[in-house]
Amino acid sequence: MRVVHINLTARDGGTGRAVYGISQALEQNGYEGYTLFSSNEPSSKNEIKYATPIRRRANALISRILGNYGFDCHLITKRLIAKIKKLKPDVIHLHNLHGHNVNLNMLFGYFKKNPQIKLFWTFHDCWAFTGYCPHFDMVGCDKWKNGCGNCPQKKCYSWFFDKSKRLYEKKKQLFAGLNLTVITPSEWLAGLARQAYFKNYEIKVINNGVDLSAFNITDSDFREKYKLQDKKIVLGVAFGWDERKGLDCFIELSKRLPSDYQIVLVGTDENVDKQLPSNIISIHRTSNQIELAKIYSASDVFVNCTREETFPTVNMEAIACGTPIVTFKTGGSPEIIDNTCGSVVIKNDIEAMQKEIIRICEEKPYSSEACRKRAVDNFEQKTNFEKYIEMYLK
Repeated sequence: MRVVHINLTARDGGTGRAVYGISQALEQNGYEGYTLFSSNEPSSKNEIKYATPIRRRANALISRILGNYGFDCHLITKRLIAKIKKLKPDVIHLHNLHGHNVNLNMLFGYFKKNPQIKLFWTFHDCWAFTGYCPHFDMVGCDKWKNGCGNCPQKKCYSWFFDKSKRLYEKKKQLFAGLNLTVITPSEWLAGLARQAYFKNYEIKVINNGVDLSAFNITDSDFREKYKLQDKKIVLGVAFGWDERKGLDCFIELSKRLPSDYQIVLVGTDENVDKQLPSNIISIHRTSNQIELAKIYSASDVFVNCTREETFPTVNMEAIACGTPIVTFKTGGSPEIIDNTCGSVVIKNDIEAMQKEIIRICEEKPYSSEACRKRAVDNFEQKTNFEKYIEMYLK
């Protein structure tokens, strides 16, 4: 069996790491896995780059001007299809297609002419069933249920034209009549897909996972390093801190929490630092999993103030390191925890979040062992990736 993944990246980011993990599982089980991608650089012969950064940037500019998000990239997609033809896959597994890396009309036209190829598509967000946007929670938009138009987020995707209704209809038409199985990492996203024009397809939920050997309850000198021995550490981790990730919530919490509580934010940069008060510790982005596991392990509570989320990896990493969670009720974030390892508060309710942080730190209702068990029982990366192989073989 030969499987080809199509994604924006090969190993970088959440989707890239997922693609790499599935490819490793394929190889370990004696199958061939290839990744066709358009960003970063290849690390093996099975990772094949089909677009240049200059071409992608040019298509991003064209899309901004014309408003045809997802329907430009003609030359890029011509090269992509040529590489698919050369590889002759039995299975094609789609991931993120909204990085100015494909022309949907050309790519799905090819799939319809080749129905013998088994097609799988993991939705990492909502883009496949909207005119423009990957997420719509923050703006409270539900136009995707019946057709888009007058897009409240148009300026994020097009400078001049709102073509969201037209693109919605084009997607709906293109994505019909395929040999397709849809996968989502969360029940929340699966529920949305079943309300959209994918309702006639099989929709399966396969949770993402984490490397439990890297993310484990770890001896840590983090408290000593930052002189936090007498503090209750309130941790937030994100890559791209902004309002969507709840940066403003942490700033507000820093004003409300008692003086013996210390907020630590990981994944920041110089621009974020300028927005933070002096009583928040800022740690710039790290790709060192061991270092990150030490920070998780040293913390009393992991706080996720995200307002739009599919299935946050950081939640899984936190409980794998024995750290309980309190999260806003949004997207698939609440699905990662149960009553043994964390709690959920209504989105944007800062007062409830503050009270729950204090309750968890003072009463300690969730043990490190219970948090770790939740991760081991549900989010072991290798086990979840092998579920994809079982699906390919059916």
